[in-house]
Amino acid sequence: MGSYKIAIIEGDGIGKEVMAQALRILRELEQLEPEISFQLEQLDWSSDYYLEHGRMMPENWRDILMPQDAILFGAIGDARVKDEVTIWELIMPIRKEFRQYINYRPVQSLPNIASPLEDKTGINFSIFRENAEGEYSNSGGRMFKGESSEMAIQNTIMTRKGIERITRAAGEYARKHGKCKVTSATKSNAIIHTNTLWDECVERVMREEFPELELESYYIDALAAYFVQRPKSFEVVLASNLFGDILSDLGSGIVGGLGLSPSGNINPEKDYPSMFEPVHGSAPDIAGLGIANPIAQIWSAALLLEHIGETEVAGKVINAIQAVLEENRVLTKDIGGQATTEEMGTAIIEKLNAQYT
Repeated sequence: MGSYKIAIIEGDGIGKEVMAQALRILRELEQLEPEISFQLEQLDWSSDYYLEHGRMMPENWRDILMPQDAILFGAIGDARVKDEVTIWELIMPIRKEFRQYINYRPVQSLPNIASPLEDKTGINFSIFRENAEGEYSNSGGRMFKGESSEMAIQNTIMTRKGIERITRAAGEYARKHGKCKVTSATKSNAIIHTNTLWDECVERVMREEFPELELESYYIDALAAYFVQRPKSFEVVLASNLFGDILSDLGSGIVGGLGLSPSGNINPEKDYPSMFEPVHGSAPDIAGLGIANPIAQIWSAALLLEHIGETEVAGKVINAIQAVLEENRVLTKDIGGQATTEEMGTAIIEKLNAQYT
């Protein structure tokens, strides 16, 4: 319990609408939990900001964010601004410079949510994606543009330190939450340098530091198939930046889609603030209509609460989401209903309050 400084970045499109509901949850918690308070700093960093200032964030963005306990992010993306600008000048600098080397994605069956799988119940695992290096290292370049010999090189950078710390994070999570197994994604039969280093580091850390946990390793193509064929067999999945990116979205797909999925970009040492965000994009086609599903944003706020130490409160927020879906009465359009964004937020608040009576 305490007072927490939270930076709020709504971003673009539906980010503003779904963030409004997450902030309602935080304000409601202040009433329900008198020992908790939030100092919210609203930051207008977005595509609109870029079009006005020529940059996605002010030059002193680090000084603004460093005092925060965490960052709650909405969504980014606008047809007027190239994706490489919105991503590489906003999200990626925060992730990389604040050492958010864990991308955490829970994959969990939700009540009454359609799935492409015949048996969709009982799926509950977590993905730990290396978030600071690997295939997304932005190392490489293009040569001979416009010529027949034009070429591009994209380098993958994997370090022993980077692999060991994400492995350690996955192992510690498994141990803390009573899991028995960690599954590693690799492709060392074809990507023989970086992925062989990955395999060696993962195996060493698991053997020396987590001997009680089973380690299994699958090639990424086979693992993607197993996600569909037997998702209940997984507990904690460990993957590189690219492989984790693909598996995370596949995991979301088998339990209902990206619109319901939260994520955390985490610096576990808490030397820097961590950032929590829904997986979905800015959805410009429905922005401003008030029909976006706020569940992923609210669930991301719950992950933030858990990160800052309010684990019990975070659990109540997640329970409230599940209770609304279990009741199957208030549903936004994407999950088969006609409720507005605000109506879904109100329903979750009602279920949250019910846990305090």
